[in-house]
Amino acid sequence: MQAGILELDLHGMNTHQAKIAIDSQLKRAKGGVYRLRLIHGYRGGTALRDMIRETYRHHPRVLRVELGLNPGETELVLREF
Repeated sequence: MQAGILELDLHGMNTHQAKIAIDSQLKRAKGGVYRLRLIHGYRGGTALRDMIRETYRHHPRVLRVELGLNPGETELVLREF
């Protein structure tokens, strides 16, 4: 983990469980956190990835949704670094 980036591994969760976990992290993210890296994987399907990208692109705490360097990751940018 890099300073200012929280990682959340969502493997094994369904979309409902993942949304609860992500919302919890967004509520707890303090001022030093500028990104939330969501590790959802991609080999088992795209339901988590699609839910994250659709749900959080309009979330009030999220500036933008970025694709991670890895196809199994999505990053929520909370503020500019």
